[in-house]
Amino acid sequence: MGEAISQPTAGSSRTEQFVLWYEDVDRDDAGLVGGKNSSLGELIQQLVPKEINVPRGFATTAFAYRYYVRVTGIDPQLRALFTKLDVNDVDSLQRCGKQARALLLNTPFPPELNEAIASAYRQLCASYGEETDVAVRSSATAEDLPDASFAGQQESYLNVQGEKSVLAACQRCFASLFTNRAISYRAHGRFDHFSVALSVGVQKMVRSDLATSGVMFSIDTETGFQNTALITAGYGLGENIVQGAINPDEYLVFKPTLGSGFCPILDKRLGSKEMKLVYDTGGSKMTKNVPVSVRDRERFCLSDDEILQLARWAVEIEQHYSRDRYTPMDIEWAKDGRTGELFVVQARPETVQSRKSGNVLKTYLLKERGEVLATGRSIGEAIGQGNARVIPNAAQMHLFQPGEVLVTSRTDPDWEPIVNVASAIVTDRGGRTCHAAIIARERGIPAVVGSNDASKVIQTGQDITVSCAEGDDGYAYAGLLPYEIEERELGDLPRTRTKILLNIANPERAFAQSVLPCDGVGLARLEFIIANHIQAHPLALLNFDTLEDPIAKDQIARLTCHYDNKPEYFVDRLARGVGAIAAAFHPRPVIVRLSDFKTNEYAHLLGGSAFEPIEDNPMLGWRGASRYYDPRYREAFALECQGLWRVREYMGLTNVIPMVPFCRTPEEGQQVIDEMARNKLVRGENGLQVYVMAELPSNIVLADEFAEIFDGFSIGSNDLTQLTLGLDRDSALVAHLFDERNLGVRRSIQSLIETAKAKGRKVGICGQAPSDYPEFARFLVEAGIDSISLNPDSVLNTLLTVADAERQ
Repeated sequence: MGEAISQPTAGSSRTEQFVLWYEDVDRDDAGLVGGKNSSLGELIQQLVPKEINVPRGFATTAFAYRYYVRVTGIDPQLRALFTKLDVNDVDSLQRCGKQARALLLNTPFPPELNEAIASAYRQLCASYGEETDVAVRSSATAEDLPDASFAGQQESYLNVQGEKSVLAACQRCFASLFTNRAISYRAHGRFDHFSVALSVGVQKMVRSDLATSGVMFSIDTETGFQNTALITAGYGLGENIVQGAINPDEYLVFKPTLGSGFCPILDKRLGSKEMKLVYDTGGSKMTKNVPVSVRDRERFCLSDDEILQLARWAVEIEQHYSRDRYTPMDIEWAKDGRTGELFVVQARPETVQSRKSGNVLKTYLLKERGEVLATGRSIGEAIGQGNARVIPNAAQMHLFQPGEVLVTSRTDPDWEPIVNVASAIVTDRGGRTCHAAIIARERGIPAVVGSNDASKVIQTGQDITVSCAEGDDGYAYAGLLPYEIEERELGDLPRTRTKILLNIANPERAFAQSVLPCDGVGLARLEFIIANHIQAHPLALLNFDTLEDPIAKDQIARLTCHYDNKPEYFVDRLARGVGAIAAAFHPRPVIVRLSDFKTNEYAHLLGGSAFEPIEDNPMLGWRGASRYYDPRYREAFALECQGLWRVREYMGLTNVIPMVPFCRTPEEGQQVIDEMARNKLVRGENGLQVYVMAELPSNIVLADEFAEIFDGFSIGSNDLTQLTLGLDRDSALVAHLFDERNLGVRRSIQSLIETAKAKGRKVGICGQAPSDYPEFARFLVEAGIDSISLNPDSVLNTLLTVADAERQ
């Protein structure tokens, strides 16, 4: 039987017990029961009293595993196997792993260990009043490295019932300490294979096979933005999401206003959710995948109340674990289909974004685009490229060469040996919390997940570029496209009296750009959100039934198919876009310019040509403020106001400041203020300020009157230059005369700043000039401007220019 070892007794210390109940362990016991089980104990001890539901269970200890391998005499046999291992040789790795697993699977537990596990299972059943189906999960730990993470390297088994089945599952978990992926992980991490022990968690199953389950993070997984919680959800048991077998629903929640009576759901993305994992009641397996009905696939599987409850739990768990230092969390949850209750079934510290340095801003810039081969969710913000290698299953992993782009249906931990040497990953299935996404973040390589058909479209040997540097959507392009990497130090930067703000267009970039040294957003353009996230003309949505353009009508129907009515689509998409920007910079001010398309630009929106007149000079025509109160457009402007109201009053993001563009007269300004009030955006209520663009000569000459109507000015230097110099900035014939530094333009700006200050109004600039010309930024500082809003790529250089100007 091998080395003699004393058997634990009832009076033994915790370190010599075979089994410990979750109630008896906490986060400091990772060395006893592994990180996963110690965290469950911490949740049950500390957070169940705060009404976070966690199923009961117990864990076998690291001591139990070591007792098993020593008392049965298999420890020296295992060590002998590993003397011949070459982890970089796939055949050697597979041979060693197979022999090690067989050794454990063919060696019965000692009777005393058998009884300890069986007795604990009987007690768990008694506590629930019935024979209990359980999840049996591995939780590895290192004897001298209790903080090491071995998540995903060993096996888990769901829907396990009866003593014999539980014991068999525990033995398979012990054997999974020597899966090929676990051996590779330890070898590459330079862990001694025999300093690692295996704890098994046995936990009451939540019947999510009858409902939903998923994963949530208390941080934005792509940018590290700390004020959001990301929740993914699908039908059935949660393994499909963890393994990337489905494209789940995704929900993004803003944490700071979560507990204040608001509904700060920033985004909801519908996943395809093709399959669900359920109990295999009539078959030989414990679980099986079955198709999800079309009806269920085309609806969100969580209600808003459930989304908010899960997000609140994520916040509470994060706050609990952040006692000593900020610790974002990676949490698995499940809903019981019998009772409707939500449960947390696992929680562990997030290990990628929390370790990144915030002192360096690295930006990937794709210099040109090519043919799009596949589109999915972008993971990370990097760009990678190389020869594609399409691998349909793990049996063909030996074909993969270092530096290639891995293209496959999905990955799981078995793929770790080749994922570690890939330049990028593209998968057909999976969401932002699947295995491929997690491993890509850990390695800092780009991944495009949930593309649906990449493995069918892309060919092995084809040169491709994988770009995750363009927002939420990631792309696999044909060819090796040129790109650049910019790195900026964000260390000891000076503080300036002049506020430094950002010009933001794309909501999908807002979280990443929020780390720039700035005081908020000076210009968020609604045109980008309308053109890219809504795409349809608001009047076409309001008059959809009478729309005569069959092509536009079909496209609009597709865009709005998940909404009860077409106008709600506009309001919801607008609110999500503005909400993302406002959340990224909260509580700093975010100035949102109301829509300022010209008629020819509005006509290009879906259905727009039916509602837009043809103008000879749209630049000077029906644009900006003149549309908002016009009977021909008033209903459409109401949708815009409803979207902003939802951001401020429903999401709680009161840092949003609407700004009126191209307002020709003070009387027109008052009409817009009145129109906003009719749509519940009442200036002065709940701190609502309304700014006006200063881009017309009349805004300068009548600045004192505009100051009576609006709370602040933002100079639009492009239009102001155009109209001051009397030239068309779209005309190449007079382009050489266009110069914001012209004395006439500068005198107008100086005059506006003096009048605004005399009237107690804030004045800033959001035009292009200070981003392009350092001398113009110096002029603005000398003139006493309150804020300068800049393009993100010019913030650091202009900030230094402003600081230098203030010192002089």
